[in-house]
Amino acid sequence: MPAFPYSTTYSTTATATVPTVPPSLSLPVIEAAFPRQLHPFWPRLQEKTRSWLLEKRLMPADKVEEYADGLCYTDLMAGYYLGASDEVLQAIADYSAWFFVWDDRHDRDVVHGRAADWRRLRFRLHAALDAPAVHLHHPDALVAGLADSVARLFAFLPGTWNARFTRHFHAVIEAYDREFRNRTEGRIPGVEEYLALRRLTFAHSIWNDLLELSAGRELPDAVRKHPSYRRAATLSQEFAALYNDLCSLPKEIAGDEVHNLGISLIVHEGLTLEEAVEEVRRRVGECISGFLAVEMDVIRLADRIADGAVHGKELGAAVRNCLANMRNWFSSVYWFHHESGRYMVDSWDDRSTPPYVTNEAAGEK
Repeated sequence: MPAFPYSTTYSTTATATVPTVPPSLSLPVIEAAFPRQLHPFWPRLQEKTRSWLLEKRLMPADKVEEYADGLCYTDLMAGYYLGASDEVLQAIADYSAWFFVWDDRHDRDVVHGRAADWRRLRFRLHAALDAPAVHLHHPDALVAGLADSVARLFAFLPGTWNARFTRHFHAVIEAYDREFRNRTEGRIPGVEEYLALRRLTFAHSIWNDLLELSAGRELPDAVRKHPSYRRAATLSQEFAALYNDLCSLPKEIAGDEVHNLGISLIVHEGLTLEEAVEEVRRRVGECISGFLAVEMDVIRLADRIADGAVHGKELGAAVRNCLANMRNWFSSVYWFHHESGRYMVDSWDDRSTPPYVTNEAAGEK
């Protein structure tokens, strides 16, 4: 069965049930103007990522069996990186699944006060990122899993892309450390501080780097740093992060979280919960309208690049592919939040403890 049974792409299964989207989270413009698409490799992708999670011991077998498919991690990536080769998409999907597992470990280390465990893991992840081949068999499954997924990602594009990805992910690890300290201290960052931190912990740069991997070529600085291209890429990621905040607010309030735009607005701007939700919705809407406004500018940029020479045509096509997948991010993220068991807090026995995680400390002591 397709991951997106009611998508415009897979109309043959349109009789399947569409998930209910609560009015406070409903975005009619996404449902109307951002049709869903799905990479044809998805069924095998789901199967292979499930096997990879087991092989790398990233989730216990019983958790994989009961929850992996319902978490929809592969659906998210299969709806985003259209045009990628099967091998590239598999590497991206496994890395994405690893990222979610890492996020859960980080959360459990905070909840259970495992500061020494987190500090040890942080340094090991930095080391694995710098030398993945050396850490493929590390005793901590999370370290070995990062090494494996990163080594595969690094096989497709030149060393300059690898170095950029590495630099960006080192910054993400450090941002997670700042989150750890904020949460253990009960410190809720102000709105602007939070947004800057969120761009790192959501890994905006990483998912945009992977657009190039999907397109099959590294983009030159003149394209990546072009104001229109950069704005489109930023807005697609900003939408994803803010919509995630909107959907995860009940989960994060239940878990005594301190990192959510809604929480920062309530604490630092004096908004009520209802006003905070409305303000996050407003910002989400600005991301959508901003992207639609800049989209044609990026298409014109791609047309100028495709100047008739082979190199220009190939580069222009890559820019168009990256832009199309930025657009896909809106619909993929939107529906992911209404299908994934990661956000179905009301169905959990304990609203502060996701059923798909383990609470035990992990890794080599």
